Amino acid sequence: QVHLVESGGGLVQAGGSLRLSCVASGRTFSSYYMGWFRQAPGKEREFVAAIMWSAGSPHYGDSVKGRFTISSDNAKNTVYLQMNSLNPEDTAVYYCATGPGYTYRGQGTQVTVSS
Repeated sequence: QVHLVESGGGLVQAGGSLRLSCVASGRTFSSYYMGWFRQAPGKEREFVAAIMWSAGSPHYGDSVKGRFTISSDNAKNTVYLQMNSLNPEDTAVYYCATGPGYTYRGQGTQVTVSS
């Protein structure tokens, strides 16, 4: 079983920054990606970014490329999402997920960007 806990969300003005953290415990999946997703009310889940625990190799969704950076600290079993130049369209619940088919996911953390 994998337990994922996100933190770092909050309210920020447009143009601001936030850093999200996702701490993993229990079984780890070194050969899988740890991904960040987001979902806004009334919208479908959107892929944000992903990184492989063992090899890095970050990937980003088109809407966040150049603004968001994903990184990992394997010693701490933690993945970060640095979000810069935030805009109101980034408002959503952000959650991390891992495992085959991103089966395991956390509860999420709310990010609200005011205009």
